[in-house]
Amino acid sequence: MYPVYKALKKRKNINVKVVITSQHQEMLKQVLEIFNIPADYDLNVMEEKQSLTQITVRVLEGLRAVFQKDRPDLVLVHGDTTTTFSSSLACFYEKIPVGHVEAGLRTFEKFSPYPEEMNRKLTDTLSDIFFVPTKIAKENLMREGINENAIFVTGNTVVDALLEIIHKNIDFEVPFKGDYKVIVVTAHRRENWGEPMENICSAIDFLSKKYNGEVKFIFSVHKNPVVRETVKRILENNKNVYLIEPMDYIKFIHLLSKSYLILTDSGGIQEEAPSLKKPVLLLRKVSERPEGVESDVVKIIGTDKGDIIDNVVKLIENSKLYSGMISNENPFGDGLAGERIAEITEKFLFSGGTYGIS
Repeated sequence: MYPVYKALKKRKNINVKVVITSQHQEMLKQVLEIFNIPADYDLNVMEEKQSLTQITVRVLEGLRAVFQKDRPDLVLVHGDTTTTFSSSLACFYEKIPVGHVEAGLRTFEKFSPYPEEMNRKLTDTLSDIFFVPTKIAKENLMREGINENAIFVTGNTVVDALLEIIHKNIDFEVPFKGDYKVIVVTAHRRENWGEPMENICSAIDFLSKKYNGEVKFIFSVHKNPVVRETVKRILENNKNVYLIEPMDYIKFIHLLSKSYLILTDSGGIQEEAPSLKKPVLLLRKVSERPEGVESDVVKIIGTDKGDIIDNVVKLIENSKLYSGMISNENPFGDGLAGERIAEITEKFLFSGGTYGIS
């Protein structure tokens, strides 16, 4: 949301307030510091091993108090987290309009990813104005009966943020010396907890030993204790796998830029990697971002141990296949999404809450 915040702050006729829930407290505050975004309200809902129900209730109660003190004309929410859905529901209860940034993404499978698929679908049901990253996302919304006049194709703000960050010169090196191919790994989604996470880690363990001296793995281990227990149990003593704490955004983008390929179950990385010209092997069964798959920059491989090993081996040993997954352009945006969203938001606010935009 930084690109949207930045673009809105330039408009003197709009008063921008930032509300954070701290659902992912440590990672969030790194980003706020990097981009110099002051939080006007912090709901501080973070508790270890909290349930989705607890997050939802705390966000609803926290935002109700915020809205009673400082009632907005429009609330912008982003993406598909439980914070996103809960915030939209809080707005509905207070009859406050909602704008959904990164609207319209779908896998069409209720529990994949969980809870994100239903979070974004329910958020779109509650929203009034829709900022979609691509034409496919727009088509998804129109099939669900959303008024086309309320849908705006803007590109994804994640591309804006990445393009600004990647040009910053920072003193960052990978945590080892030598001429190795670097494979970056992230995995944290709830549907991958348990056996799928064990499969992912076992495949990495096998591959790191198969390519000993040629390939190093850097696994950014999510803060969730369920994820950490599995990852550390299987990989902690592997000298070819570096388990690192989640990095601040700038360093992480620079780490991705130094990688050979990326193994991930993330949504955002699918959108960031094309700008960095890095192939992505997606550790999921489906993707709500088909543009990456259709552009051949992302390949869905699931979490079967054998499939993970087979696909990584092919990209290491087949240079033609590897080159085919490097794109010259990013299908998710051109770096101007934040400005487009700010312009549309301004028109929405000053047209009396109607779209009024040709």
